[in-house]
Amino acid sequence: MTLHDPPPLELHDVSPQREQFRADVVAGLRLARKQLPCKYFYDARGSELFDQICELPEYYLTRTELAILTRHADDICRNLGDNCLLIEFGSGSSTKTRIVLDHLVRPAAYVPIDISRSALLEASQQMCRRYPKLRVSPVCADYTKQLALPAIAARRNVVFFPGSTIGNFEPSEAMQFLRRARAMAGPASGLLIGVDLKKDPAVLHAAYNDAQNVTAEFNLNLLSRINRELNANFDVARFAHYAYFNPRLGRIEMHLLSLRDQAVRIGRERVGFKEGESIFTESSYKYTIADFEQLAVEAGYRLERAWLDEKRNFSVQYFVSA
Repeated sequence: MTLHDPPPLELHDVSPQREQFRADVVAGLRLARKQLPCKYFYDARGSELFDQICELPEYYLTRTELAILTRHADDICRNLGDNCLLIEFGSGSSTKTRIVLDHLVRPAAYVPIDISRSALLEASQQMCRRYPKLRVSPVCADYTKQLALPAIAARRNVVFFPGSTIGNFEPSEAMQFLRRARAMAGPASGLLIGVDLKKDPAVLHAAYNDAQNVTAEFNLNLLSRINRELNANFDVARFAHYAYFNPRLGRIEMHLLSLRDQAVRIGRERVGFKEGESIFTESSYKYTIADFEQLAVEAGYRLERAWLDEKRNFSVQYFVSA
């Protein structure tokens, strides 16, 4: 192996196959209120676009969470303890993870889990180069489903779930998801999670409707992916990105709006759209500290610490199994 070759990786691949993707898309578009699972945003192009979103001036979430992690890294890692196994859901480029790993004492290993195989491999190889003595065991999987972790001995397993992705779940689904995470990580495990907080709706609206239209391209790329992988014929120009804050439910909603009456073929399936009809692609719930703590308590966790930015826009919270 030359100096430029990436270290070898033991990839565990249990990601959804194309037939599952097709089944989920068809089932979602058959509903009275059409919808598509947001987990399918993240093909190679979608992952690239999301990385661009994270750099946008309107998208406060990433830079605010990074600032919290950087400012409180020592305190956060003292709570996690030494010899912990860090398990990251939806690892993406692992930028935030590096802040944690730089401050952890003798981490047992790093297990990134992501549905995008290409993004997962690239990020894992970068982590191997940065931490040559750290065991990196990537898992290509849908982390919203039950899955088995690689067998790695550690004093404590800690699930790292940054980015406020927990907001993409309906609250009842979020509680079930946290219960599965707790069961997967085992007894005495921890949960380090990013949670976006309730704030001025104008700030939220701008974050999901950026001036450069990167979020719009990210949303519309889901249709392009369906075309590429499922032999579909969506005319992407006949759909528009539509995102707004729903104050009654306390969430951002993202939709793809049909700009005219039209019919779309997905393999042998045919789906009709009325002008103004939408496909619901993502929700992003916003919480108070107390609201999210209550949800986590019902999932079997106990809040240990919460770290916030000065404007109280975002939080990083650490829970342990109760």
